[in-house]
Amino acid sequence: MIDLLKKLIAIPRPSRGEDAGADFLEGYMRGIGLDVKRKGNNLWVESEPESSKPTILLNAHLDTVKPASGYTRDPYTASEEDGVIYGLGSNDCGGALVSLLQVYRQLTLKPQPYRLIYSVTAEEEVGGVNGIEAIIPLLGKVDLGVIGEPTGMQMAVAEKGLMVLDCTAYGKSGHAAREEGVNAIYKAMEDLEWFRTYKFDKVSEFCGPVKMTVTMINAGTQHNVVPDMCKFVVDVRSNGIYDNLQILKVLKQNVKSEFAPRSTRLNGAHISLDHPIVRKGLSMGLGTYGSPTTSNQSVCPFTTIKIGPGDSSRSHTADEFILRSEIEQGVDIYTALLDGLQL
Repeated sequence: MIDLLKKLIAIPRPSRGEDAGADFLEGYMRGIGLDVKRKGNNLWVESEPESSKPTILLNAHLDTVKPASGYTRDPYTASEEDGVIYGLGSNDCGGALVSLLQVYRQLTLKPQPYRLIYSVTAEEEVGGVNGIEAIIPLLGKVDLGVIGEPTGMQMAVAEKGLMVLDCTAYGKSGHAAREEGVNAIYKAMEDLEWFRTYKFDKVSEFCGPVKMTVTMINAGTQHNVVPDMCKFVVDVRSNGIYDNLQILKVLKQNVKSEFAPRSTRLNGAHISLDHPIVRKGLSMGLGTYGSPTTSNQSVCPFTTIKIGPGDSSRSHTADEFILRSEIEQGVDIYTALLDGLQL
């Protein structure tokens, strides 16, 4: 696992540029006897054909962000010092990628009460449509997704979603010195206050309330002209209870400005504490929490849980690293969590 991780670190694989990484990993997996399927830069293997058994999908992403400007080490040179492995993508999410591959190999050595799929997918860091979404229709029915991300091997049972709104309030231009025109800024102020104060009824135990934040505003052409247009942007973080379409329905009933979401794809996620995998994790002493960061969970139309080795606070930082012991512990916990799991 560690050797594979170090080889992957040496291969630049930015979002939408994962070709070399996918080529290498496909060759590696074929070399260890796996029957790899590929679409674009997405790879997956299946323990058996689709059947009446439930299906568990293991997923990690292949792509990385671009190196942060503060790196003091070569981001594409994997170095290990006292059990600390440095390199771009080591923590996010190379550790989960190699751990889940090892877990897939171990779990498929004996019969399991489920069909198992291991997948490595592209474009996660940019929420691209050519990532996991591109292969979901090819996998058959999936009953549970295990999304590998750095969570300290604690269970993220909820995840916030994301929707960005471009809004425009319209007025009528006029001379600022006279009682002319309709000020678009003043019209926008009503909606700005609504976004600031409105509270959705349902609050997630783990992710809290839906959060709406006005983050950008632009209006006016010069000091003596009443502005006829005011544009503003709203960042909306769903809480796993409301999806983005439900939130839009509420907005249409209350917001007077014109608005349009840039995308409604990135929904929040939520798994019941009574789900078998959560119950088993709790029995093993694993903790639960709500994740503020989006992942491949946001585009999966089935139940998911996010868990993996590493620490989310190291993601996207200079001199990114993961501990060898975290990867080893990850394999042990993943295996104990999934071996014989009854869905």
